[in-house]
Amino acid sequence: MRLYRIDQIETVKDFGKIEVAMSGEYWKLIVSILVCQGAGYVGSFFTIPSLSVWYENLKKPFFNPPSWIFSPVWISLFILMGISLFIIWRKSSLDEQVSTAIVLFTIQLALNVLWSVTFFHFRSPLGGVVVIVFLWMAIFFTMWKFYFIDRIAAFLLVPYLSWVSFAGVLNTSLFLLNRKP
Repeated sequence: MRLYRIDQIETVKDFGKIEVAMSGEYWKLIVSILVCQGAGYVGSFFTIPSLSVWYENLKKPFFNPPSWIFSPVWISLFILMGISLFIIWRKSSLDEQVSTAIVLFTIQLALNVLWSVTFFHFRSPLGGVVVIVFLWMAIFFTMWKFYFIDRIAAFLLVPYLSWVSFAGVLNTSLFLLNRKP
């Protein structure tokens, strides 16, 4: 069986053949994943205190997932985001494009944390809707930029964009069901 390096993978079908043969770049992979998981950790500081006090008392739509699902979903998404960031970070031959892509990635990551602050800490479903619109656009433009650098890096963000799309619908529903007349 032939093993491939990440930069040799050209299609999603080939993704299962990856060997992390990064010649000393393991630290970039670890840092990339830790940065993304760190954003989730920071967001959780604003989320957890409001769960039992505020969020549990909101009227929820019929499609609201069970509470236990959010943590494993976000941990998985942050891992995929970290791998995606790592793939882009390794493309040193495209410095200007890579720098722009990493700035876009950083913006969407900051908006991700801002959503937790806005929705949970400030207990503002309407503010959450506003932030999630900007978050969705930032993820989309990050994916678009990543696509022209490395398609796999862009495709790794599809589950994230999908989840944020669902979260946007859920957030909007929570706003509509709980707004004051």
